[in-house]
Amino acid sequence: MTAGSAPLRIGTRASALALTQSGQVGEALVESTGREVELVHVSTHGDIDRTSPLAQIGGTGVFVTAVRQALLDGTVDVVVHSCKDLPTAELPDIRMACIPPREDPRDALCARDGLRLEELPEGASVGTGSPRRAAQLLRARPDLDVRAIRGNVETRLARALGEDADLDAVVLAASGLQRVGRDAVISQLLPVEIMLPAPAQGALAVEATVAALDGATADTAPAWFGPRMAAVDDPVTRAAVTAERALLRALEAGCSAPVGAYGEILGDKLQLRALAIRPDGSHVVEGSARVAFDPAEDAASGQHSLPFRLGTELAADLLERGAGQILAEAKA
Repeated sequence: MTAGSAPLRIGTRASALALTQSGQVGEALVESTGREVELVHVSTHGDIDRTSPLAQIGGTGVFVTAVRQALLDGTVDVVVHSCKDLPTAELPDIRMACIPPREDPRDALCARDGLRLEELPEGASVGTGSPRRAAQLLRARPDLDVRAIRGNVETRLARALGEDADLDAVVLAASGLQRVGRDAVISQLLPVEIMLPAPAQGALAVEATVAALDGATADTAPAWFGPRMAAVDDPVTRAAVTAERALLRALEAGCSAPVGAYGEILGDKLQLRALAIRPDGSHVVEGSARVAFDPAEDAASGQHSLPFRLGTELAADLLERGAGQILAEAKA
């Protein structure tokens, strides 16, 4: 950022969904910082190779590296990610500046004729690029023919709902469909009891350099930058996402691993549910834990230690009961 009225440059992938998400964050940042925003398109390896399975090209982290590099190069001031795409390992020069309020974290079934999961015919073909979704679909309906697919939102929807559809249904994140105004195609929002979401699904993450957030680069990052980024942060969403990502990190599982996790505030407790599931859905290790929690107090501390510990401890419980073997098999 420069002095005066220079816009805040937001680095983003150029897909329709990424631009919509970044635009929504931009609106919140305009209100918080008083700065206009400019979306800067960054091409990633995941955008260039749209056919190979994500697990083969590096997992969903392939959508992150180039955008982060633009931040480190000073080409942009902040970057916006789908939080579930972010690797759990921290970088020394980049920090999560804020996590806006989360959209619906559930997965959405988009099926021909508006069918629900239980109404799909015997042996119905269902497309998804996620091992987690595939495994939980097979757990609920072992008869399904689950097929790996990739592509942007419209490409995947066309596989089930287009004129040349070759599948009976596809499963996508509800939040993505809602953000691009395509929620009318959802035939069923899958309950978390059937389809536990990916860690951090439905949440967005805004990253900035540590120097900018700490006001260490006076020429480009005025002292108000960090606090006004924090004003966009939602303590409830951050607590849930921190717990979910801590669990994923402790399991040493990648973004595309067959792991589900969902944190939520229930009264004065933070609850976390999680599972690791064999890719064919035949074996699952699952569990839940909760801790007394005050989102405002946690946000004021800036440590987020309780959510992190909750995720770490639940991961340890899952590992003790065999989750590590499931994840090792999935990597093989």
